[in-house]
Amino acid sequence: MNKFFAEIAPIRYEGPDSKNALSFKQYNPAEKVGAATMAEHLRFSIAYWHSFCGEGLDPFGQPTLRRPWLQASSAMAAAEQKLQAAFEFITKIGAPYYCFHDRDLAPEGKSLSESQANLEKMCKLAMQIQKDTGVKLLWGTANLFSHPRYMCGAATNPDPSVFAYAAAQVKKMLEMTHMLGGENYVFWGGREGYETLLNTDMKREQEHFAAFLHMAVDYAKEIGFPGQMLIEPKPKEPTKHQYDFDVATVIGFLKTYDLADKFKLNIEANHATLAGHSFQHELALASAHGLLGSVDANRGDLLLGWD
Repeated sequence: MNKFFAEIAPIRYEGPDSKNALSFKQYNPAEKVGAATMAEHLRFSIAYWHSFCGEGLDPFGQPTLRRPWLQASSAMAAAEQKLQAAFEFITKIGAPYYCFHDRDLAPEGKSLSESQANLEKMCKLAMQIQKDTGVKLLWGTANLFSHPRYMCGAATNPDPSVFAYAAAQVKKMLEMTHMLGGENYVFWGGREGYETLLNTDMKREQEHFAAFLHMAVDYAKEIGFPGQMLIEPKPKEPTKHQYDFDVATVIGFLKTYDLADKFKLNIEANHATLAGHSFQHELALASAHGLLGSVDANRGDLLLGWD
């Protein structure tokens, strides 16, 4: 597994005086800080979507990154190449974990059954590579925001068939996350919100969202998934106003709908910025309520919302 980054050696700690750009200057996995090593304190995970799926485009332009692993004769062939590239990168940088959406790993098919077959095939390949490399899955999640069917929401969509489709997608992804030994499962409601109040019943939509989450919790228990369920707050983008606006909003939602003992929060730095908070504020508030579950440690720009 040395095809896409063949000229790059494994990244090592070389100290702050090293002139090697591809080395760790501060992060020494074996160094103890207090009672634990840095590797034990900082359980890094590589995000599959930004790292291997992004093609460098914005709303005004075309892709600018020609990813070699995406150049293939079919979508599934590209997915298999992407998987090889991902694990080559992850092992060379020395990260112990990765995380992904279902559609990051496997392409959407012409039907739900084809999409699920694609996902299952790719997850079986991932499971073998996990065994070979020792890399583990931090969390999995379902992409309930990219396809046009989710334009008006997934769990909060007024069309029952869309709700059912989203439920089937989450059901399969819970099974695959469990199969891969995932330690958490994440919900990010990118389309769970509204664009205008003129056609929105907020109370009803939030009740539907809560029912959806209860169904997921029940199914996770049914299949024996031992991982932590997480919700990731974000105030907007792509929806104008999202129901998981910030930490305080999500805590109120969880307590209102009897979910506070079933979920913790996945806090992302730039989502805090979008909500008008500091990253530290969101971390501290989640921690104060015993609901800090995981951290997406990206970096935002106060002048731009995109993350």
